[in-house]
Amino acid sequence: MFDPSKPIVTLSDAAAAQARQLIESADSDILGLRIGIKTAGCSGLQYDVQYATEVKPFEDRIEEKGVTLFIDPTAVMFLVGSEMDWEETKFSSRFVFNNPNEAARCGCGESFTVAAQD
Repeated sequence: MFDPSKPIVTLSDAAAAQARQLIESADSDILGLRIGIKTAGCSGLQYDVQYATEVKPFEDRIEEKGVTLFIDPTAVMFLVGSEMDWEETKFSSRFVFNNPNEAARCGCGESFTVAAQD
């Protein structure tokens, strides 16, 4: 259930460092990162992280660890209480989300489902 006392998203130190590096090295004026959810993958939902070049209506704006995050309003209820982290393995490097709202995640880890809301 949506808990307005919880932050929508927090950043790990690794995610904040990577986000700052990406924003600083971008070729155009970047305001921050936009986080959203899209319908995709075998479990139904997928995290979507993009450069934010403009402020869109009704977005939540979060300032944390020197990074500005813009949260798509349609994603808020799926993200509340999540931590965005940066993961580097032998074969990939990517932002990952530790999301208490996830009910299941597909085998490849690319998509997720959330528990039904009361």
